[in-house]
Amino acid sequence: MLPIAVDAMGGDNAPGAIVEGARRAADELGIPIVLVGRPDETDPLRGDLDLLAASEVIGMDADAGASVRRMKDSSLVRAAEAVRDGRASAMVSAGNTGATMASALLRMGRIKGVARPAIATPIPVVGSTPTVLLDAGANAECQAAWLVQFAQMGAVFARHRYGIAEPRVGLLSIGEESTKGNDLVKETHALLAEPGALAGSGARFVGNVEGRDIMTPDVDVIVTDGFTGNVTLKTLEGGMKALVRAVLETLGASDVGDRAVEALLPLYAELDPDSTGGAMLLGVDGVCIISHGSSSATAVVNAARVAREMVEGEVVERLREAIAAG
Repeated sequence: MLPIAVDAMGGDNAPGAIVEGARRAADELGIPIVLVGRPDETDPLRGDLDLLAASEVIGMDADAGASVRRMKDSSLVRAAEAVRDGRASAMVSAGNTGATMASALLRMGRIKGVARPAIATPIPVVGSTPTVLLDAGANAECQAAWLVQFAQMGAVFARHRYGIAEPRVGLLSIGEESTKGNDLVKETHALLAEPGALAGSGARFVGNVEGRDIMTPDVDVIVTDGFTGNVTLKTLEGGMKALVRAVLETLGASDVGDRAVEALLPLYAELDPDSTGGAMLLGVDGVCIISHGSSSATAVVNAARVAREMVEGEVVERLREAIAAG
C-alpha cells in the first residue's frame, strides 16, 4: 500500500503528538507513513519516517478557502497533492477542518455526480457499532437532494467500516412523524421515502429520528445539514465531558472511588473521541480523514488505522458506484 500522508503540522498538539502517533502507527500497526511538514520542526521527532517537506502551516483560525489558495506550500495542500499524484494512498490531518476539506476538494476533486462532500463522524454507542452522523460541518446550508446523497454515502461508509449489511438511515428532526421539521427536513423525507432513493448503497430509510436516538443502537446513519450536525456533535462532546467530570468528582470523594474509576475505564475508553480515529470526508476523490483539533498521539494512531481500512476496502470506489446508481 502507498503510504498515508500525515499532516505533521496540523492540530493543537502539533508536531509532537502528531509525529508520535504517526511513529506508533508505523511501529505498532505496520502502516506505511509519510509525514508532511517543516523539516526543522519534525526532523528531531520523526526517526526513520519519510518526510514530504512543506514550508507553510495553515493556522487553526485561518480563513480556509483563502489560505488554501494562497499557501500552496502548506502541509495540508502538499498532503492532498500527494494523494492526487499517487504518492500517498490517503491523507490524515488534525488541523483546520475547513482548510483540510478545501485542500482535499480543490486538489483531489469530487467524485463524479457528488454535489457536495460531507463529513461523516462516528458517534460512539455503548455495546454497539457507532452511529455515523453526517454532515458534521462541511455544509452549513444544504438542499434536500444533497442530504439524499449524504444518506447514500453514509450508508456505504457504515457498511464498509463497521460491516453493517443493511444500514438503517434516519433523518434528524424534531419529531418522528413525517410532518415534523422545517421545509428542508420535510422535502428530504419525501425524497428518501421514494422507492430506490438509496439504490446502490444497500441501505433502508427508517424515517425521522430525534437527537436522543443518536447514541442508541436503533439507527446506523443519521443525516442532517452541516450546521445542525456540527452543533449536535459539539453538544454531545460537551455533554459527555461534563458527565465524565461529574462522575469522577463524585467518586473521588467516596471510599470506593478508586475501584469504581478502575471499573469505568473501559467505558471511558469506548466513549473517548480519540478512539474513533476521526471523521472521513465523503465525496472527494480520495481518502481524507479529519481528526479532532486536540488529537492526541492515540487519536493519530487510530486515524491512520481508519485511513488504511478505507483504502483497503476501496471505499471511494464503492461511493462512486453508489452515487452512479442513485
